[in-house]
Amino acid sequence: MSSDRAGSGPDEQPDRLRWNAKYGGAFAPSFTPHPLAVRALSMDLPDGPVAELACGPSGAALLAAATGRRVTAVDVSDVALGMLGEAARRRGLDQLITLVPADLATWRPAARSCALVLCTGFWAAEVFTAAVHAVAAGGLVAWEAFTAEARQSRPSLRPEWCLAPGEPASLLPRDFTLLDDRESGLKRQLLARAR
Repeated sequence: MSSDRAGSGPDEQPDRLRWNAKYGGAFAPSFTPHPLAVRALSMDLPDGPVAELACGPSGAALLAAATGRRVTAVDVSDVALGMLGEAARRRGLDQLITLVPADLATWRPAARSCALVLCTGFWAAEVFTAAVHAVAAGGLVAWEAFTAEARQSRPSLRPEWCLAPGEPASLLPRDFTLLDDRESGLKRQLLARAR
């Protein structure tokens, strides 16, 4: 397994500290793949790697690697990536997963390089825009994030972390076909294919 420090900030970066605290101590990851990841990985995909953004200790990254795909797993928390790396080693998948400790505000995937770009717990419009440009022809973007309405029951959510009405579908480039756009509870999911 490799680790890419490019784009990582200082160890005292506030988001890194917050997420490391969440994943530290008694946190026990389940490594159960997110249902959106399961769905996307079961669809027709071109050859190429998967990028999972804000992955945390991800079962989706492990599932993608188990299908033989190379995976780039990006998260600001090196603690979460350590958990994912250890789970990958135990399963013999560590050669397929590249761990990238980085802040998504500064890290960007290469253009048209991924069969699937997945994100199931983070929102920033500029990160979504960069992500869709990383999807290769025939590939998928699969995204889930909190809606603005979620702030009513979770007031600690900052407005910029939440999808505005119509997002993220309204931000898709013209060369994408929207396959699914649905709300589930406090979150909205999108699945779209690059043409």
